[in-house]
Amino acid sequence: MKRRVWITLGAVVLGGGGVVTYAVASPSEDPGAAGRDKRPVKVYDLALKGTTSGKRELPRTQTKQFSMLGVSWTGATKRLHGGAQVRTRSIETGEWTAWKDLEANVDPLEDPESGSGVRGASEPLWVGPSDGVQVQVVHKNGSTSSGLPKGLQVNLVDPGVATDAEMKAKPAAYVAPAVSDSASPTDSVTPTDSVTPTDSASPSDSAVTSAPASPSASATPSTSASPSATTPTAPPSTVPEPPITSRAGWGADESLSPDPSEYNTDVKAVFVHHSDGTNDYSCADSASIVRGIYAYHTQTNGWNDIGYNFLVDKCGTIFEGRKGGVDLPVLGAHTYGWNRESAGIAVLGDYTTTGATNAALTSVARIAAWKLGQYNADPSSTVKLTAGATQTNYFGTSFTAGSQYTFNRVSAHRDGYNTQCPGSSLYGQLPTIRAWASGPVQGLKVTSLSGAGQSGATYYTKGAITAKWSTTTPGSLISKFELLVDGKAVATASGTATSVGTTLPLGTHTVAVRALHQSGKSTTSAALNVVAETTVPTFTTAPKLSLRTGTVNTSAVPVTLGWKATDNTALKSVSLLTPATATFGPTTTSSSRTAASGTASTWSMKAYDYAGNTRTSSASFTPVILQETSATKSGTWTARSSTSYLGGKSYSSGSKAASLTWTFTGRSASWVASRASSSGQAYVYVDGVKVSTVDLKSSSTLYRQAICTKT
Repeated sequence: MKRRVWITLGAVVLGGGGVVTYAVASPSEDPGAAGRDKRPVKVYDLALKGTTSGKRELPRTQTKQFSMLGVSWTGATKRLHGGAQVRTRSIETGEWTAWKDLEANVDPLEDPESGSGVRGASEPLWVGPSDGVQVQVVHKNGSTSSGLPKGLQVNLVDPGVATDAEMKAKPAAYVAPAVSDSASPTDSVTPTDSVTPTDSASPSDSAVTSAPASPSASATPSTSASPSATTPTAPPSTVPEPPITSRAGWGADESLSPDPSEYNTDVKAVFVHHSDGTNDYSCADSASIVRGIYAYHTQTNGWNDIGYNFLVDKCGTIFEGRKGGVDLPVLGAHTYGWNRESAGIAVLGDYTTTGATNAALTSVARIAAWKLGQYNADPSSTVKLTAGATQTNYFGTSFTAGSQYTFNRVSAHRDGYNTQCPGSSLYGQLPTIRAWASGPVQGLKVTSLSGAGQSGATYYTKGAITAKWSTTTPGSLISKFELLVDGKAVATASGTATSVGTTLPLGTHTVAVRALHQSGKSTTSAALNVVAETTVPTFTTAPKLSLRTGTVNTSAVPVTLGWKATDNTALKSVSLLTPATATFGPTTTSSSRTAASGTASTWSMKAYDYAGNTRTSSASFTPVILQETSATKSGTWTARSSTSYLGGKSYSSGSKAASLTWTFTGRSASWVASRASSSGQAYVYVDGVKVSTVDLKSSSTLYRQAICTKT
């Protein structure tokens, strides 16, 4: 078990102005192995102090546990014309992070006078379990703080432990919040990083102690909205509702949002956001991140609820955002000037340089399609929205309040407001989201046809086939697939399936796959030509052996294996099964092999067509070596002995017209002799007919050579 040690550095002033440091160490509490108890959400506010250099800062300060933070200031309409940076200390490692920038160009409220205590604030930044913070805010001119807003503070959010899953999980490192609300000791790396009493971790502890409801995942309308006469009726959608984790499921403390929900007339568009912060969070922490954003929006910004209508993590989990009913047009606070006709979807993470995961894109597409489908809107279309504020967006496009402007039904935060959100990478993925949400299914193609062999542009099968396919549109957005034979559906598979089978009748057919998007739009793959047939191949020439030239051994006589196979449609291959194995193409009709002498061998071959039909043909052959002693001699011959000769012996003659005659029964014959530099010519006769004149002369001596063959 890793144990944390607190190191407290203090300063003692000596005579003469010298400074020494001392350290006091004590271990933190060891977290229990059984898990964690429920812990309410808490927000801690620490004031930033001015410096002689003109910036506002908080030196390195030990704090209670937190996992999210941001910077806020007095005045909801005030802008932070400068840069805000933070560093935090990890509870798990005890190490300080590098400086991280906070996104301070945040949308103001469209009606800032509607609530008291509303503050300007940066976007919250998820940093994971931490117990130390350092902050600096600098005016954009870098030299003075006169242009910075008043009341600057850093706001630390501890999302607590609220769901059953979080209670069962044991974190890698966890420190119970046992530090008192008084000023925390300084966690310094130099003696000068001391902290004044006003830098305590909790001068303004806005903790809410009521326990949230038990977690649950629901795909039904949220019950968090209080029924009222102004609550609209949820219209049905043209596409299915995706699974959505309810506010109770992620542990929302509803006492933080006591005001009733407000509703728009409809949802004409959705705006995609990113939450900023890290992308390496665990999806097990997603509920905590959502709780943190909720607490930050309500306790730091002073809003009446979380700003987004929906939030999506990198694993594709969809979280209900602002209360009022996921199936209703709840007024959100996400895209300044355009909230009255839209819904906001935030993807947890920073997608400035890294694209969102396919799981996240899929869920954004599903929620966008469902919400827009409630109002019969195609996610790939455009719509005119009425500006609620006079402003310019990220691209410099000017909007005038009360005028109408054309937007994509699925737009980005930056399309309506001057912000980089949702990051350039996620912005570049919006066309994919629109295509997936709208349909038809993208990238449909048949990848293989099992049970059939392909020759050229045609497949051949005995009947049973399995079509396999792929798409770029995720299966959760697809209603079903249909296997089409000659244009008619013969089999159906679910939207997440990747294959389906059928049996074709004999004959020529076309086979294709049709995909039905959840929107009702369909697309069909390119058709494949398929022939179903059961005629087996034919051996027009059965396997046969012929002797060939080469070096002869008693165990390896050189032979040529010949055959001829055909098929009524398309011959695929011919295989040698015994006495050896080999596979040949459809046009090959011979192969050089060797055979053992004096032993009968069965040469078995199998022909295959592309449909999988086969035929086997076999024949038996016995090569026999007839030694020179079995020949009838004529003329003068001399017997020779050498291990280089077959059987160790040979005949040699220098007499013209000397002859050797063998008598045998067979279909192929080969004369075996030696060749040397002093050898002459010989005439070969078969059944009394001269068939060859052989020149035995060779620059090198060669033994056991099959010189002349006749089949």
